[in-house]
Amino acid sequence: MFTGLIECEGVITRAERVSGGMRLEVYAPEFGRDMAIGDSIAVDGVCLTVAKFIRGAFLADVSGETLDRSTLGGLRQGGKVNLERALRLSDRLGGHIVSGHIDGVGTLQLRQPAGKFTVYQFGAPASIMEYIVEKGSVAIDGISLTVAKVGDEGFTCAVIPQTESSTTLKEKAVGAAVNLEADMFAKYVKRFVAGYMGVDEPSARSQHRGLGDMLREFSEGR
Repeated sequence: MFTGLIECEGVITRAERVSGGMRLEVYAPEFGRDMAIGDSIAVDGVCLTVAKFIRGAFLADVSGETLDRSTLGGLRQGGKVNLERALRLSDRLGGHIVSGHIDGVGTLQLRQPAGKFTVYQFGAPASIMEYIVEKGSVAIDGISLTVAKVGDEGFTCAVIPQTESSTTLKEKAVGAAVNLEADMFAKYVKRFVAGYMGVDEPSARSQHRGLGDMLREFSEGR
Protein backbone atom coordinates (compact mmCIF):
# COMPACT_ATOMS: atom_id res chain seq x y z
CA MET A 1 0.00 0.00 0.00
CA PHE A 2 1.02 3.60 -0.68
CA THR A 3 -0.28 7.07 0.15
CA GLY A 4 0.16 8.90 -3.15
CA LEU A 5 2.61 11.36 -1.59
CA ILE A 6 5.60 11.27 -3.92
CA GLU A 7 8.98 11.16 -2.19
CA CYS A 8 11.20 11.99 -5.15
CA GLU A 9 11.69 11.68 -8.89
CA GLY A 10 13.87 8.97 -10.41
CA VAL A 11 15.59 8.83 -13.78
CA ILE A 12 15.20 5.85 -16.12
CA THR A 13 18.65 4.48 -16.92
CA ARG A 14 17.42 1.32 -18.62
CA ALA A 15 14.08 0.15 -20.02
CA GLU A 16 14.91 -3.15 -21.64
CA ARG A 17 12.26 -5.35 -23.20
CA VAL A 18 12.66 -8.98 -22.20
CA SER A 19 10.59 -12.06 -22.88
CA GLY A 20 7.15 -11.44 -21.40
CA GLY A 21 7.87 -8.00 -19.99
CA MET A 22 10.52 -5.40 -19.20
CA ARG A 23 13.58 -4.97 -16.99
CA LEU A 24 13.50 -1.44 -15.58
CA GLU A 25 16.44 0.38 -13.98
CA VAL A 26 15.76 3.62 -12.09
CA TYR A 27 18.49 5.91 -10.79
CA ALA A 28 17.60 7.42 -7.41
CA PRO A 29 20.68 7.29 -5.14
CA GLU A 30 19.22 9.00 -2.06
CA PHE A 31 15.88 7.26 -2.31
CA GLY A 32 17.02 3.65 -1.98
CA ARG A 33 19.33 3.84 1.01
CA ASP A 34 16.98 2.14 3.46
CA MET A 35 15.33 -0.26 1.00
CA ALA A 36 16.01 -3.96 0.57
CA ILE A 37 15.62 -6.46 -2.24
CA GLY A 38 12.00 -7.60 -2.30
CA ASP A 39 10.59 -4.27 -1.11
CA SER A 40 7.60 -2.76 -2.90
CA ILE A 41 7.96 0.60 -4.58
CA ALA A 42 5.53 2.68 -6.64
CA VAL A 43 6.96 3.84 -9.99
CA ASP A 44 4.56 6.35 -11.56
CA GLY A 45 1.91 4.75 -9.39
CA VAL A 46 2.66 1.15 -10.42
CA CYS A 47 3.62 -1.21 -7.60
CA LEU A 48 6.89 -2.97 -8.47
CA THR A 49 9.28 -5.17 -6.51
CA VAL A 50 12.94 -4.27 -6.09
CA ALA A 51 15.02 -7.05 -7.68
CA LYS A 52 18.53 -5.61 -7.42
CA PHE A 53 20.58 -2.53 -6.53
CA ILE A 54 23.39 -1.24 -8.73
CA ARG A 55 25.35 2.05 -8.58
CA GLY A 56 22.68 4.23 -7.00
CA ALA A 57 19.88 2.63 -8.99
CA PHE A 58 17.36 -0.14 -8.37
CA LEU A 59 16.13 -2.74 -10.85
CA ALA A 60 12.60 -4.10 -11.12
CA ASP A 61 10.86 -6.51 -13.46
CA VAL A 62 7.60 -5.42 -15.11
CA SER A 63 5.17 -8.05 -16.36
CA GLY A 64 3.51 -7.93 -19.75
CA GLU A 65 0.09 -7.46 -18.10
CA THR A 66 1.36 -4.40 -16.23
CA LEU A 67 2.82 -2.97 -19.44
CA ASP A 68 -0.56 -3.40 -21.14
CA ARG A 69 -2.48 -1.64 -18.36
CA SER A 70 -0.11 1.25 -17.63
CA THR A 71 2.24 3.78 -19.22
CA LEU A 72 5.39 1.92 -18.18
CA GLY A 73 5.72 0.38 -21.63
CA GLY A 74 6.41 3.84 -23.00
CA LEU A 75 9.28 4.64 -20.63
CA ARG A 76 12.59 5.51 -22.27
CA GLN A 77 16.12 6.08 -21.02
CA GLY A 78 16.47 9.56 -19.54
CA GLY A 79 12.79 9.93 -18.66
CA LYS A 80 11.65 10.76 -15.13
CA VAL A 81 9.23 8.86 -12.90
CA ASN A 82 7.52 9.49 -9.56
CA LEU A 83 8.74 7.28 -6.71
CA GLU A 84 7.20 6.30 -3.38
CA ARG A 85 8.15 3.60 -0.91
CA ALA A 86 5.48 1.34 0.57
CA LEU A 87 3.51 2.61 3.55
CA ARG A 88 4.49 1.51 7.05
CA LEU A 89 1.63 0.87 9.48
CA SER A 90 3.15 3.47 11.81
CA ASP A 91 3.25 6.20 9.12
CA ARG A 92 0.88 9.15 8.85
CA LEU A 93 -1.61 8.76 6.02
CA GLY A 94 -1.25 12.17 4.41
CA GLY A 95 -2.74 11.28 1.02
CA HIS A 96 -5.16 8.39 0.53
CA ILE A 97 -4.93 4.60 0.30
CA VAL A 98 -3.25 3.75 -3.03
CA SER A 99 -2.73 0.11 -3.98
CA GLY A 100 -0.35 0.59 -6.89
CA HIS A 101 -2.61 -1.46 -9.15
CA ILE A 102 -3.44 0.72 -12.15
CA ASP A 103 -7.05 0.75 -13.37
CA GLY A 104 -6.32 2.27 -16.75
CA VAL A 105 -4.62 4.99 -18.75
CA GLY A 106 -5.92 8.54 -19.12
CA THR A 107 -4.74 11.68 -20.89
CA LEU A 108 -3.59 15.09 -19.71
CA GLN A 109 -5.92 17.43 -21.61
CA LEU A 110 -5.16 20.84 -20.15
CA ARG A 111 -2.84 22.67 -17.77
CA GLN A 112 -3.81 26.18 -16.68
CA PRO A 113 -2.46 28.51 -13.93
CA ALA A 114 -5.08 29.62 -11.41
CA GLY A 115 -3.55 31.95 -8.84
CA LYS A 116 -1.20 29.97 -6.59
CA PHE A 117 -2.47 26.69 -8.01
CA THR A 118 -2.38 24.95 -11.38
CA VAL A 119 -5.53 23.35 -12.74
CA TYR A 120 -5.02 20.06 -14.56
CA GLN A 121 -7.72 18.45 -16.67
CA PHE A 122 -7.57 14.72 -17.36
CA GLY A 123 -9.54 12.54 -19.74
CA ALA A 124 -10.44 9.08 -18.45
CA PRO A 125 -12.22 5.93 -19.68
CA ALA A 126 -15.85 5.45 -18.67
CA SER A 127 -14.87 2.40 -16.59
CA ILE A 128 -12.87 4.72 -14.32
CA MET A 129 -15.11 7.78 -14.44
CA GLU A 130 -17.89 5.93 -12.63
CA TYR A 131 -15.67 5.99 -9.52
CA ILE A 132 -14.68 9.66 -9.79
CA VAL A 133 -16.59 12.07 -7.52
CA GLU A 134 -16.08 15.73 -6.63
CA LYS A 135 -13.86 16.16 -3.55
CA GLY A 136 -12.92 12.49 -3.83
CA SER A 137 -9.42 11.11 -4.31
CA VAL A 138 -7.67 9.80 -7.40
CA ALA A 139 -4.07 8.75 -8.09
CA ILE A 140 -2.46 10.21 -11.22
CA ASP A 141 0.94 8.63 -11.98
CA GLY A 142 0.98 7.68 -8.30
CA ILE A 143 0.20 11.21 -7.09
CA SER A 144 -2.69 11.58 -4.66
CA LEU A 145 -4.94 14.38 -5.95
CA THR A 146 -8.35 15.72 -4.98
CA VAL A 147 -10.98 15.91 -7.70
CA ALA A 148 -12.27 19.47 -8.18
CA LYS A 149 -14.84 19.01 -10.94
CA VAL A 150 -16.25 16.03 -12.82
CA GLY A 151 -17.37 16.00 -16.46
CA ASP A 152 -18.78 13.28 -18.69
CA GLU A 153 -15.40 12.09 -19.98
CA GLY A 154 -12.90 13.57 -17.55
CA PHE A 155 -12.19 15.58 -14.43
CA THR A 156 -10.04 18.43 -13.12
CA CYS A 157 -7.71 18.75 -10.15
CA ALA A 158 -6.19 21.87 -8.59
CA VAL A 159 -2.54 21.08 -7.84
CA ILE A 160 -0.62 22.95 -5.14
CA PRO A 161 2.91 24.27 -5.87
CA GLN A 162 4.61 21.71 -3.57
CA THR A 163 3.06 18.76 -5.40
CA GLU A 164 3.77 20.23 -8.81
CA SER A 165 7.41 21.03 -8.07
CA SER A 166 8.22 17.64 -6.54
CA THR A 167 6.60 15.40 -9.18
CA THR A 168 6.69 14.85 -12.94
CA LEU A 169 3.40 16.68 -13.48
CA LYS A 170 5.17 19.95 -14.29
CA GLU A 171 6.99 18.31 -17.22
CA LYS A 172 4.06 16.33 -18.58
CA ALA A 173 3.07 17.47 -22.06
CA VAL A 174 -0.58 18.09 -22.91
CA GLY A 175 -1.80 14.96 -24.66
CA ALA A 176 0.53 12.70 -22.66
CA ALA A 177 -0.76 9.45 -21.16
CA VAL A 178 -1.06 9.09 -17.37
CA ASN A 179 -1.66 6.15 -15.06
CA LEU A 180 -5.01 6.25 -13.26
CA GLU A 181 -6.02 4.49 -10.07
CA ALA A 182 -9.52 5.11 -8.77
CA ASP A 183 -10.38 5.22 -5.08
CA MET A 184 -10.18 1.68 -3.72
CA PHE A 185 -13.15 2.17 -1.38
CA ALA A 186 -15.41 3.22 -4.26
CA LYS A 187 -14.57 -0.01 -6.07
CA TYR A 188 -15.41 -2.10 -3.00
CA VAL A 189 -18.69 -0.25 -2.45
CA LYS A 190 -19.74 -0.92 -6.03
CA ARG A 191 -18.84 -4.59 -5.71
CA PHE A 192 -20.74 -5.02 -2.44
CA VAL A 193 -23.84 -3.15 -3.65
CA ALA A 194 -23.87 -5.11 -6.91
CA GLY A 195 -23.64 -8.36 -4.94
CA TYR A 196 -26.45 -7.30 -2.60
CA MET A 197 -28.66 -6.50 -5.56
CA GLY A 198 -27.78 -9.74 -7.33
CA VAL A 199 -26.22 -7.97 -10.30
CA ASP A 200 -22.82 -9.06 -11.56
CA GLU A 201 -20.42 -6.32 -12.60
CA PRO A 202 -20.19 -7.17 -16.33
CA SER A 203 -23.97 -6.99 -16.77
CA ALA A 204 -24.06 -3.78 -14.72
CA ARG A 205 -21.51 -2.26 -17.09
CA SER A 206 -23.41 -3.44 -20.17
CA GLN A 207 -26.49 -1.61 -18.87
CA HIS A 208 -24.39 1.54 -18.23
CA ARG A 209 -25.27 1.53 -14.57
CA GLY A 210 -22.71 3.37 -12.50
CA LEU A 211 -21.99 3.36 -8.79
CA GLY A 212 -24.32 6.33 -8.22
CA ASP A 213 -27.25 4.55 -9.92
CA MET A 214 -26.82 1.45 -7.81
CA LEU A 215 -26.52 3.44 -4.59
CA ARG A 216 -29.73 5.32 -5.36
CA GLU A 217 -31.57 2.07 -6.02
CA PHE A 218 -30.14 0.61 -2.82
CA SER A 219 -31.31 3.58 -0.74
CA GLU A 220 -34.77 3.35 -2.30
CA GLY A 221 -35.03 -0.33 -1.40
CA ARG A 222 -35.16 -1.55 -4.98
